[in-house]
Amino acid sequence: MLLLTCSSENQKGRGGGWIVIATGWGLAVAMAVYAVGTISGAHLNPAVTIGLAAVGKFAPDKVAGYIAAQIAGAMFGAVLVWLAYLPHWKETPDTGSKLAVFCTGPAIRSAPSNLICEIIGAAILVFGALAIPSSANLSGPGWATGFGPLIVGLLVFAIGLSLGGPTGYAINPARDFGPRLAHALLPIAGKGKSDWCYAWIPILGPIVGGFLGAWAYRLLYA
Repeated sequence: MLLLTCSSENQKGRGGGWIVIATGWGLAVAMAVYAVGTISGAHLNPAVTIGLAAVGKFAPDKVAGYIAAQIAGAMFGAVLVWLAYLPHWKETPDTGSKLAVFCTGPAIRSAPSNLICEIIGAAILVFGALAIPSSANLSGPGWATGFGPLIVGLLVFAIGLSLGGPTGYAINPARDFGPRLAHALLPIAGKGKSDWCYAWIPILGPIVGGFLGAWAYRLLYA
């Protein structure tokens, strides 16, 4: 969400392109995992939380509270972006570009295809997030927490480069729903609609994908 500000007019990052977006997003995820990994287990994504709970790696009674916190955090991040780009909203006539700062939208609107794309991306994310810090890959003391977050960030980067183009790769229900809700509520100059007709896809797709990715990991390695 923060990196789609490449579409905001009259600012120095305009036109940075997909490589810039995917790189920044991957690094942002890595930094977030480093920041809260020892506090929450780096649960930044409801798809990860639900997937882990489904395979017995997270307490089911904590899922709702974690998801609420994830959505609140995503909304707070959206508010910060709104404030950071405050003079730019009025200078940007395209309502679609403004919405893209906050949430995803497909390049070609096709609900089945868009849903499948989000399922695949989230499944790869959760599968990789489980595999990367496992003892089979990072077995030395401190390696999983010291080096793992950076590799997870590279995984998000790779998903963005290879699978992100069709839908803008939400791969995280909170990351899409929270900022979309912020877009609907904030007094953004000249904003358009928040495209709620599409909003169910970046919510359902990642949840299904996270569930499938977690179970694939368990069946293959657990």
